[in-house]
Amino acid sequence: MANIILFISTVVIWGTTWIAIAMQVGPVPVLVSVFYRFATAAVLFLIVLTVMGKLKIPALKNQPFILAQALCLFSLNFICFYNAASYVPSGLISVIFSLATIYNAINARLFFGDRITVRTLVAAALGASGLLLLFGPDILIHYNVDTWKGVSLSALGTLFFSLGNMVSRRNSAAGITPATANAWGMTYGAIILLGLIAVTGTPVVAPPDTRYLLAMLYLAAIGSVVGFTTYLMLVARIGSSRAAYATVLFPVVALSLSTLYEGYQWTLLGGIGLLLTLAGNVVIFAKQPAPRKTSTA
Repeated sequence: MANIILFISTVVIWGTTWIAIAMQVGPVPVLVSVFYRFATAAVLFLIVLTVMGKLKIPALKNQPFILAQALCLFSLNFICFYNAASYVPSGLISVIFSLATIYNAINARLFFGDRITVRTLVAAALGASGLLLLFGPDILIHYNVDTWKGVSLSALGTLFFSLGNMVSRRNSAAGITPATANAWGMTYGAIILLGLIAVTGTPVVAPPDTRYLLAMLYLAAIGSVVGFTTYLMLVARIGSSRAAYATVLFPVVALSLSTLYEGYQWTLLGGIGLLLTLAGNVVIFAKQPAPRKTSTA
């Protein structure tokens, strides 16, 4: 039951964060928006853990891995996603992000020696076919440069996310709780973003209106503090590949909101492409029949 609650919470929370990200795209530079999000989330996380008496400092040997988690989950990936939202609807970004299941299967093989099965290859083929139907007309026929940029940035952001999953898996195996890893990871992520803002000379623009501020608070408190905790608890409990199955349902929520609030226009090819992409993810987790027992006379 606990796994089901964590799964549903992750789907609902992260399925709605994409539209909130789109609400932050505009007058505030991407680096600053992502910094606002994780600086706020880090402060909230540290306060809550301190009040609960559960704030722990990871051992020195684990600090490089907390930093790696910060880079992959709380800075670089969202820099990609926020920039992608300038080029394609947020719901389409979530479709590409749903391929984290396939990214995770491949990375788990590379970093932990997990076996890549035939179903992973079938899933990858379905996912690639689905994306081709979704984005093909724009990037191949009409050659829309903005769509190319949106797809590329979304794919890169998903790669960073998957690498962060691998680091999180290592951290959980080392006895670091998701709450501790997230609190310090978000803190380090905010520091990294602040450094990037300083190095690039990015102007720090204040939140322009209530809409932006509410979106930022939702992303920080719900999307980051609660969402990442529930997701990484799933990773710790059921593994990175199975936990990433939650991302299969994100596009259903995200594209519904994108249709309502961003005016996303559905096409027949786009609908088929979405189904193929989701089917590719489902294939990975389809229950295999148990082997038949042969009786001996």
